[in-house]
Amino acid sequence: MNYYNEIKETLIKNEVYKKVKDYSKNKSDLNTYYEVGRLIVKAQGGEARAKYGNRLIKEYSEKLTKELGKGYTYTNLSRMRQFYLLSKKVATLSQQLTWSHYVEILKIDNLDKLKYYIYITSKLNLSVRELREKIKSNEYERIGNKIELEKPKVNTLIKNPILIKVKNKNNKLTEYALHQSILENIDDFLKELGIGFTYVGNEVKIKIGNTYHYIDFLLFNVKFNCYVVVELKVVNFKAEYIGQITKYINYADKNIKEIHNEKTVGVIICKKENKYVMEYCTNPQIFVRTYETM
Repeated sequence: MNYYNEIKETLIKNEVYKKVKDYSKNKSDLNTYYEVGRLIVKAQGGEARAKYGNRLIKEYSEKLTKELGKGYTYTNLSRMRQFYLLSKKVATLSQQLTWSHYVEILKIDNLDKLKYYIYITSKLNLSVRELREKIKSNEYERIGNKIELEKPKVNTLIKNPILIKVKNKNNKLTEYALHQSILENIDDFLKELGIGFTYVGNEVKIKIGNTYHYIDFLLFNVKFNCYVVVELKVVNFKAEYIGQITKYINYADKNIKEIHNEKTVGVIICKKENKYVMEYCTNPQIFVRTYETM
């Protein structure tokens, strides 16, 4: 079988198809590059020997560039081969992602990390630029490398540390200044928390017994159908913060949430966590995260 001619014909058909049916050109690209990757692996003698066939890819690249023009470099053909091999490891590759998305993702060696960025790009409909920013910010590492993408929980994708935009990161922050910085960049903050978070209010006044308290931020997560109480601390985590946020969670469950909502979740964002203290927090609805300014 002449694998080169098969690859060439596949690429030509794709270019013609995209000119005729512009609305589905992304699907055509992905299907084409998958097929090209498959043919390259076949030409190299199968998956077991594919990694040793770099000379063949170089030869195909030079011929395709000469006959079809730019776009078929050694790197691009290698990515197509890699794309095909990835499809054998990942059950379903999202066709919501463009080839440009996959080019960025295929640079990642760790399979779990790679799966995470496919998942998050698809769920949040990220642009290529937004995807690059997430990779650059080490988002996968900040969620703890232990993710359940099939059945994630509300805390699964909350990063640690959370990156918060401030005007001058060198200044010593007060809780008020941190609070205001979040309000000024509320959309970025909600995205940084994870999927499905929406803003309800800040400095929410509540009355417990005869005393008034103020919840720093009240959010709602539409994916998990629950209210989220967020408390900010510019100091290290202390045991008493658990008692404080527990009161707010109980208040929200009793006075704010509807009967069809899931139980309220509490997130304490502080300067530094204390794992020893957290060992004694048995409430599965409370999560502690640290923050870093940017």
